[in-house]
Amino acid sequence: MSTVELKERLIEKIKETDNENILEEAYRLLDIEAADMGVYHFSDEERKEIDASKNQIVNRQYLTNEAANKEIDQWLSK
Repeated sequence: MSTVELKERLIEKIKETDNENILEEAYRLLDIEAADMGVYHFSDEERKEIDASKNQIVNRQYLTNEAANKEIDQWLSK
């Protein structure tokens, strides 16, 4: 389905509904999408954290998903 077709179908659904909750949620989602259009700029502290994380990956200082889940299970069973 093309973007144009999707827009048309969405417009029709909006026209057909009187459910205020659905309309408010659709508006909220579209508003969020519009707000996300800008470019995000990292702060100096965020850049330092990202660089530190990258270094941990290079130095293999991380847990696999499996190992992390195992640690979580052990912690939860205490």
